[in-house]
Amino acid sequence: MAFRDDFLWGGATAANQCEGAYLEGGRGLANVDVVPAGRDRFAVGSGEMKMFACDDDHYYPSHEAIDMYHHYKEDIALLAGMGFKCYRLSIAWTRIFPKGDELEPNEEGLKFYEDLFDECLKYGIEPLVTICHFDVPMHLIETIGGWRSREMVDHYVRYCEAIFKRYQHKVKYWLTFNEINMLLHFPFMGAGLYFEEGENKQQIKYTAAHHELVASALATKVGHEINPEFKIGCMLAAGNTYANTCHPADVWKSIEKDRENYFFIDVQSRGEYPAYALKQLEREGVQIPFVEGDVEILKNHTVDFISFSYYSSRLTSADPEVNKTTEGNVFATLKNPYLDASEWGWQIDPLGLRITMNALYDRYQKPLFIVENGLGAVDIPDESGYVEDDYRIDYLRQHIKTMKDAVELDGVDLLGYTTWGCIDLVSAGTGEMKKRYGFIYVDKDNDGNGTLKRSKKKSYDWYKKVIETNGEDLA
Repeated sequence: MAFRDDFLWGGATAANQCEGAYLEGGRGLANVDVVPAGRDRFAVGSGEMKMFACDDDHYYPSHEAIDMYHHYKEDIALLAGMGFKCYRLSIAWTRIFPKGDELEPNEEGLKFYEDLFDECLKYGIEPLVTICHFDVPMHLIETIGGWRSREMVDHYVRYCEAIFKRYQHKVKYWLTFNEINMLLHFPFMGAGLYFEEGENKQQIKYTAAHHELVASALATKVGHEINPEFKIGCMLAAGNTYANTCHPADVWKSIEKDRENYFFIDVQSRGEYPAYALKQLEREGVQIPFVEGDVEILKNHTVDFISFSYYSSRLTSADPEVNKTTEGNVFATLKNPYLDASEWGWQIDPLGLRITMNALYDRYQKPLFIVENGLGAVDIPDESGYVEDDYRIDYLRQHIKTMKDAVELDGVDLLGYTTWGCIDLVSAGTGEMKKRYGFIYVDKDNDGNGTLKRSKKKSYDWYKKVIETNGEDLA
């Protein structure tokens, strides 16, 4: 068999995309709460348009999402019905520290996640917890500018310490930052960065990146001190970049594009800034804000494993005339003529998953964990909420096959696989509900209408069989 006996099959969600109840239980306002759906989403999420509070002219889908805050027992029972071994979820930072700079955590928030973890453990489901899935307390954005400030490191580490201590006997697997490289592409959504006119955006982004990298290393240090059995990982929005042609200039361009994303994981996994990044930032006049002790912190507290999301590969060209890009992706990429695409323009490349797994494993020689993979699609339910989502089954089947090849044929060390949005939730990129990934349909539309009723799709029973057979039966 390709997969280890303790392989962690499951699914993944994020608090701001599924919990709702955005001001209940003492929770404070976060950047993810003020990014609206619709026309202004990208402008706000990229830090180009200032929106530090909610207004009446926009719809904010995270405020209710699918209301998992009040439905979590029902939802975890449904996940358990598929035989989940693992459930990846995130903790909302502002449920624990509503403003972000308090000295004591919010007990009501701590208790909510404790109850949620207990519900998982009741069914034998291992929680995999993302500490920061894009959340930044709005109070810290307004007062110190989010991750552009060094003070964020202390606030983050205090938050980590609070949850590590509280859940040290309930959670083993942790991720410090979700898709840490998203900071470069969607900076307000990813790190609470808003840019005033005339500011040096590149300097601000890499300043914030350094602070997050130091915070990640310190969290790893603190976590291992609290419980040496913790497994703490980093998380990359992955997908290899192909060269458009065999022209050496195109090949070099593809290497440069991949390095933009590897940079973060190079630091988190190897413990130091790679030479190519130091040289590039020097050429751009970007100063990395090292303070005394940073070099040692990064070197001595590297991650235990590499986790990543994979949805599609990318394509690039050094020729400025070649510019036909796909729609709907935060990562701009050329259209690959050999690949089909989803309804949102994401190119479907199952073999690209095997390529990406090998690239990461060859580079870092640490265990991998696929924590997001899936197909966003428009699902049409019948009267009972049932969806014949054969397209989703086909997508996942193809990807699991190539994942299996990477393990069985290539020897990649893989801890587990959690599909994205195992229950329908709000899309992070577009803010839509109609872009669905789940095995479980949730009755809610893009405008917030619906009963929130949960119902199983065809893929529910298919994935149950995959888990039961440890990935052997994909029919």
